[in-house]
Amino acid sequence: MGKAFPWIPNMDDETVSEMLGEIGVKDLKELFKDIPRSLFLKEPPRIGLVTPLSEQEAYIHTVNLLKRNRIPRISLLGGGVWNHYIPAAVKEIVRRGEFYTSYTPYQPELSQGLSQALFEYQSMIAELTGMDVVNASMYDWSTAVAEAVLMSVRVTRRKKILFPLNANPMHLRVLNTYVDPLGIEVECVAYNKLTGQLDLNELEEKMDKDTAAVYVQNPSFFGTIETEVDEISNIVHKHGGLLIVGVEPISLGLFKPPGDYGADIVVGEGQPLGLGLNFGGPLLGIFAVRWDTKLVRQMPGRIFGVTRTKDGKERGFIMVLQTREQHIRREKATSNICTNEALCAIAAAVYLALLGPQGIKELAENIFYKTYYLMRQLGKIEHVESPVFKAPHFKDFVARFNGVPLKYLNKMLLEKGIQGGIILEGQDPLLKQCMLLSVTEVLTKRDLDLVVNSLKEILGEED
Repeated sequence: MGKAFPWIPNMDDETVSEMLGEIGVKDLKELFKDIPRSLFLKEPPRIGLVTPLSEQEAYIHTVNLLKRNRIPRISLLGGGVWNHYIPAAVKEIVRRGEFYTSYTPYQPELSQGLSQALFEYQSMIAELTGMDVVNASMYDWSTAVAEAVLMSVRVTRRKKILFPLNANPMHLRVLNTYVDPLGIEVECVAYNKLTGQLDLNELEEKMDKDTAAVYVQNPSFFGTIETEVDEISNIVHKHGGLLIVGVEPISLGLFKPPGDYGADIVVGEGQPLGLGLNFGGPLLGIFAVRWDTKLVRQMPGRIFGVTRTKDGKERGFIMVLQTREQHIRREKATSNICTNEALCAIAAAVYLALLGPQGIKELAENIFYKTYYLMRQLGKIEHVESPVFKAPHFKDFVARFNGVPLKYLNKMLLEKGIQGGIILEGQDPLLKQCMLLSVTEVLTKRDLDLVVNSLKEILGEED
């Protein structure tokens, strides 16, 4: 290791050896033993630069690299993060200095504007989901799922979770990362192979006195809508478990909110509400619960509220609950989430305020109709089965393309300026030759027709 650097004072051999001995590790490499050896670099990466560059040279080099990017005009990617239109007002408002430079208002009395904005976010998400209490956001959908599971275990004092196989597989991986060290059992529940919806018979069979909660994603990862949500809710609550529902928020402009069918906890991804793709983030985790003091007290993150002065003349916004480890809760904290996506939550609040209830409904209808248009047009192509699952869909759907490798299909689409969907082959034997396609309001009928005609050409079925 050698001599310590002045800016990293604990990296000399003696100090490192002492630290490793304290935690019972012989070598630094042992700290990374979970990473496959094949992923380690044998030598520093070659980035093509021999000598240091000036600022101007570095700028020119970067611009030239970026020019090599191919950004297709039409994208069919989705499955958790989608391409939506963002009104100009959203970006303009969140870039105001009062919001853009602010962090969490630890002293709400000095940050009334930010506190009010987060309160409004909570209020609108509560109205959208049909729930009573919403926190000031989580990192993203996957961490919200994991935190909801941990919360359910604390509330019920049970250690078994049922997770559907028609939910986002990446969320399951994040959940397992959270719960593996804690002895919490995550058992998967199958989906109906015809409809893509949750298999209620298997759900009933796997429910028992040890089940803390059941997670349901609605719409599912496949875009299917659960039409028997009331039955699912009854099964879960009959056995004393909690119902966690994962939602895509825009769909709630059209479909029944989870609060109306007995959800105890609602989580979801707020990215569709005014947030760009941004090459993968940041995202916005939605987290809400029904009114129950046990649930509210066990919520992770923060909750903002409104109050009045003693004489009732002035109104003020305050942080009413902050159960994180870096506050007074310490080791009794409900979560180690160390920040919240405040700016993203404000963007979502601005977006929802701009659209209003009627705007959200019209947007959901627009996406719904376009989804069905593409599904049906693809279904007319001889070698395409669309949709694979016979159920109501929203935004996402699964299509099967027979007779052509899916990677080749996506490559050919990209050459035509179209980003293909997510290849599902390998996740489930029943999803052979299947791809997840997504449709949002940014795609016009002309765009969808271009997709259909391009696929006909690639598959050799030109009119």
